[in-house]
Amino acid sequence: MREKLYLLGHPIGHSKSPIMYNALYEKLGLSWEYAPMDCATADEARAFLDARDFMSINITTPYKPLAYDAATVRAATAKLARGANVLVKRGDALIAYNVDGEGCIDYLERTGFCFAGAQAVVCGTGPTALSILHACAIAGAKRVVLVGRDKDRTREVLESYVEEYGTLAYAAINPPAARDGRLGFRQAYDQVDFAYGSYASSTQAFSAADLVINATPLGMQPGDPSPFDTAVLHEGQTVFDAVYGHGVTALVAKATAAGCAVFDGRGMLVAQAVATAVMLLEIAGADVGFSREEMFDIMAEAAGFDL
Repeated sequence: MREKLYLLGHPIGHSKSPIMYNALYEKLGLSWEYAPMDCATADEARAFLDARDFMSINITTPYKPLAYDAATVRAATAKLARGANVLVKRGDALIAYNVDGEGCIDYLERTGFCFAGAQAVVCGTGPTALSILHACAIAGAKRVVLVGRDKDRTREVLESYVEEYGTLAYAAINPPAARDGRLGFRQAYDQVDFAYGSYASSTQAFSAADLVINATPLGMQPGDPSPFDTAVLHEGQTVFDAVYGHGVTALVAKATAAGCAVFDGRGMLVAQAVATAVMLLEIAGADVGFSREEMFDIMAEAAGFDL
């Protein structure tokens, strides 16, 4: 039986996801077909979700909140991000997950970045930013600062995240770390210092950060500025821009000039695709046959990424 898998979003003509997933599933000998589903309006996207004619879908901008609302079951990763980037159909259930953060952290670790005891700043207040914020904590960061345009709005977003995290962390038996090198779910909640600020008020946080992550849409359009004043960046820092496929962003250019170690969103795209595929293969009970590293290489090569 040929299973249908999709990428839902708008616009998605630039996306490398279909070629990456199809390359992996072909290597695995699976009759799984992954295709783009570009829906120009929320009504079109909602109708597609309601039809449920798929095994699983990935979701990108602007439909992560819509996918979250459509789910009948929400994993902790989706609840904490307040948005889903993966939906899986299992019987009558539609299960929401968010693997943006896992993909970001997995890729940065591949570059050699160590999260243990690190200070990280995450720019943005949407589902991608919250997913990355949470993944930084699970990866062992000492302090994670969420930064947005409006300080009060950012405070509300972070407080809501921390409240939800505390509820989930103490609502059930404490699960162990999901993988080697990660903190347990409750352990991260108890140990990590979460903070917030605005771009204007967070100069010290940016300057002290080991890692600065842009999880905003700024950079997706030519001429977009950096979300913050890049004069605070300096040698010894790592800067990651989740944007990819639109040339060198203002943030990447300025961070490179400042002597930072700089990475764009291509590696995160591949690593979150690996995380999605691993999850789906486990759910389907399929014989994987490849390590995560091998899967990453297969998908990166298919996308034409030199990572």
